[in-house]
Amino acid sequence: MSESQMSDSKFNRLFLIMIIAMSVLTIILMVLASFASSDVNEELDAQSDLENTQAVAERISPVGEFAATTVASAPTAVIADLTGAEAYAPCAACHASGAAGAPIVGDATTWANRLTKGAETLYSNAINGIGAMPAKGGMNLSDNTVKAAVDYMLENSK
Repeated sequence: MSESQMSDSKFNRLFLIMIIAMSVLTIILMVLASFASSDVNEELDAQSDLENTQAVAERISPVGEFAATTVASAPTAVIADLTGAEAYAPCAACHASGAAGAPIVGDATTWANRLTKGAETLYSNAINGIGAMPAKGGMNLSDNTVKAAVDYMLENSK
């Protein structure tokens, strides 16, 4: 073998040994750094968890509170008897638009179907409430006024 080949072979061997030595040294340094920083990482993780928990709790906390009040079961003062048209005025809010399933005044078929149960049933439903409709439409009306409103709606739905 020539001298140049020998020195190339020696160089390659030394280069390989240096690469392996540096790789081992790098791994040892990384392991030592990992051991040294483990306590710091645990403290940072705990602090991060605490901050995240507080931030999430703030984001999902209720904005306000719901307070339901009950409506008095018995009206305090009954409004004097009204005519059917006068009594229908507040009823129109639902019975003109069909809100909450209220039968629309002027829809003869719907009212005819309800009338088959009898006028007394219609009066009772209007006075005591049915479905989403509160008793007496939520107003302090006399029974006679409610009956007049029902008669007015029936008359205008023929």
